[in-house]
Amino acid sequence: QVQLVESEGGLVQAGGSLRLSCVASGLSFSNYAMGWFRQALGKEREFVAAISRNGAYIDYADSVKGRFTISRDNAKNTVYLQMNSLKPEDTAVYVCAARTLVMSRDKNNVPYWGQGTQVTVSS
Repeated sequence: QVQLVESEGGLVQAGGSLRLSCVASGLSFSNYAMGWFRQALGKEREFVAAISRNGAYIDYADSVKGRFTISRDNAKNTVYLQMNSLKPEDTAVYVCAARTLVMSRDKNNVPYWGQGTQVTVSS
């Protein structure tokens, strides 16, 4: 019933920017914390960013702090990830995530996932 659908990613040159979006359905969006994870080739899925139900609390992985911005629009059931100053090491499949009440950094505690979208950063 719960469905999370990410926008298309893309190919970006190092130093460039890209914005991802994720539209949620089948849930009461304002009751869910939202987040983004990513999985690079040959690596485990890792936490990127999270935002609380009302947007008041935001959390970032150290690797993206100062470069990425997470936001949400509860009227549109949408969460965004603005990615600036992209680096080749940001290359990964980016996945939208949802969890009731509070987001977890542990992927094993997150019940709802999107399909993922590929972001490739060239050097």
